[in-house]
Formats: sequence, C-alpha cells, structure tokens
Amino acid sequence: MPITVKDYTWEETETSVFITVPLKGVQARKTDIFSTDKYIKVNYPPYLFEVDLFAPVVDDKSTAQVGNGTVVFKLVKKDPGIWTQLAASDAGDKKAMIEKREKEIEKAQQRAEEQKKAAAERKRQEQKYALREQMRLEEEERRRVENAKKAEREQAMTELETWKQQQVQSEIIKRDENQVKPEKLERRNEVAKEEGQKLPVSAHTAQKIEPAKKKEQTAKSKLSMFDDDDANIPAIRSKGKIEVSFTPRVFPTPVRESKLHEEEEWLKKQTEAMRAAEIDDPNLSEEEKNPLWLKEKGDGFYKSGNVLAAVNAYSQAIRMDSKMPALYSNRAACHLQIRNFHKAAQDSSRALELLTPPVPANAAARCKAHVRRGTSLCQLEMYVEGLMDYEAALKIDPKNETLAQDAERIRQIIQGSTGKNDNDALESLD
Repeated sequence: MPITVKDYTWEETETSVFITVPLKGVQARKTDIFSTDKYIKVNYPPYLFEVDLFAPVVDDKSTAQVGNGTVVFKLVKKDPGIWTQLAASDAGDKKAMIEKREKEIEKAQQRAEEQKKAAAERKRQEQKYALREQMRLEEEERRRVENAKKAEREQAMTELETWKQQQVQSEIIKRDENQVKPEKLERRNEVAKEEGQKLPVSAHTAQKIEPAKKKEQTAKSKLSMFDDDDANIPAIRSKGKIEVSFTPRVFPTPVRESKLHEEEEWLKKQTEAMRAAEIDDPNLSEEEKNPLWLKEKGDGFYKSGNVLAAVNAYSQAIRMDSKMPALYSNRAACHLQIRNFHKAAQDSSRALELLTPPVPANAAARCKAHVRRGTSLCQLEMYVEGLMDYEAALKIDPKNETLAQDAERIRQIIQGSTGKNDNDALESLD
C-alpha cells in the first residue's frame, strides 16, 4: 500500500500556485507525474502524493520541474484570486478521492485521444497542403516546358515562312531572267543571219522565240547592243560548302518531338542507379547500406561527442541516398562543431534546396538549416548574409526569443556598435 506524502509545502499569488513535493531520495526518472485542471498526482513508490485542487487551473500553461530531490509545480489559476487552501473541501474522503482520481484519469484519456485525433488531422492537412504545393510546382514546370515547346514551334514556323518567301522571290527573279533571255537570243540570231553565220541556238530553242520585229538598224549596231547587254549579266556564282553542326542529344528524337522534362528525369534516375551500383560494396552489410540506419549512427556519434565519426556516417548515408535533407542539415551541424564553416554553409544550402515546397511539415527543418547557414556565414564575417538567414528563420518561428536576440546581436555588429570580438559568441547561436 502506498505511503501518502503530507510534508509538502505550497504558496500562492493572485494568479499562480507553487507546490513543492519532496522525493525522499528517489531518482527523478522513477517519478510518475499526472495532472489535470483539478487533480495532481505524483507517484514515486512507495510514496504517493495526490491532491484535488480547490479551484481549476490552466493545465496547458502549468509546469512541473523535477530536480534536487523535489518536484516543483507552478500552476496558473484559471480565475485569479486567493484560495486560502490548496485542496478541495472533500479531500479527506478516500472514497470521493478515488472516484475523483478515476474521473480525472478518464477525462485525461479522452483529452489525449482528442489531441491525438487533432494531431492526426493536422498532419493530414499538412500532407494535403504539401501535396497541393508539389502539384502546383509540377504544373508550373509543365507549363514552362509547354511554353518553351510552343516558342520553339513558333520560331520554326517563322523560319519556315521566311524560307518560303525567299524561295518565292528567287523564283520571281529566275522568271524575269528567263523572260529577258529570248529577246537577246532573237537579236543574236538576226545578226547571225545577216552575216551568213550558223545559228548559235538549237532549233528547238528557236521555235520558242517569237518572230522578231523588223528592224532598220545595221548588224554592227545590233552586235554592239548585244555586247553591251551581255556585259551587264552577273558572273556565275562560285561553289561553296555549308557546314551544319547539331547539338548532341542522348535521345535520337528531335527536340520539338521530345519530352525534355521526362528525359531529364529518366537520365537523373539512371545516374543515381549507376552511382548506387558503384557503391555496392560486398564488404558492407545490409544495415550499412541503409541510409536511415546510417543517419541514426551519425546521430549517436554526434551526441556522444565523436563529431568526425558522425560526419563519416552522414557522408556514407548521402552516398546511398542524396535526397534526404536531414543528412545535409545534420552534417552541417557537425561541420560547425569542427569549425569547417564553408562546408557547413554548403550543406545547409543543399538541405534548403531539398526542403521544397515550404510547408508547415518541414518548417522546423528549414528553420534549423537557415540558422546553421547563418551561423556559418557570421563565422566567416559575412554578417549581412548571415542576418538574412536569421531573419528567414524568424519568419518561420517568430516566437523564438533566442533567435531574435542573436539577430539583434548581428545587427549591432553590422552597425559597428559591437566589436568583432563578439564574433566568438556566435558559436552558440545554433
């Protein structure tokens, strides 16, 4: 049977109640605390402390701190005022206390179930929002590809129309030249007949020439007229060679008939598959090929202080799966510990690239990535760029007072009101 604790102390103000319960040498991790808006229980076998409060409190704003051999409750009163007593009037009745305890436990279970359902619903809504954002980005990419194809088609049609116009103009020029030639041939044949020479043109060609008009000019004048006109005929164009070069393409289809976006995705997947095949080391176990297992190993190394081993674990996990933003963000934290600020900034940037689209589900990860990149840039004395990352993190988590203080400190360094010696303090920004 548990021993009831009665040597507790309590104090109150208009808005708060402070309760101190001694643990009597029991370890804090063996302490079980349960509380609602009207009931508090602390169970640390063989001792038990429970109280039915005089008035309700705000359970969400109340806190319990375990340490130094005590449990200290800070309760926020729902209705401000002085209680004058901690327990309700019927607290001495054991039967009523047991009923009260069972009722409060049932109420707490119902509230926990409601919170679980609300959290699940909120998670579903966030997933739906993330899916809608992803669909919107894919739709924008599809429209961009369609617009690019449309622009290429329009350009090709424009070039084709231009070529057709050039062909029509060249045909007109050739037709005009052919209309001029029969008149010249007629003059040449007349001159040749008068001088008794053989006709220089074939009979088939001569039949096509219309009968020449009678002219009174002499043969010499006709010859001179013919020579003058012949001198104006342009010379025959010299032969040339046109070289055409084509853009190299992996797929044999023309660009206007290909699906560029799908081809790029296919090539990217093929590259990743080839990379995975290259790192298929027979000496590695199945667990060592699992990026999630490697991530957990890296987390364990980091918490134990072995930062270099954590970097190696994260790097191996990235080789297995380069699409996990947590791997880059955690490796950036490791690089910050060993003061490798350039690589920390690079890994943070890569993590932010993968954390798209920006949705509430990845808000905490994006906030950490911004803070880690901002810290790296400040350590490299790029304070303006670092401040931009801290402001981006504050937009994600505007209630974070630590971020606000660090951002204000960076502003003071930029404005010159704080010396550069304060740069060492930036190591603790993350």
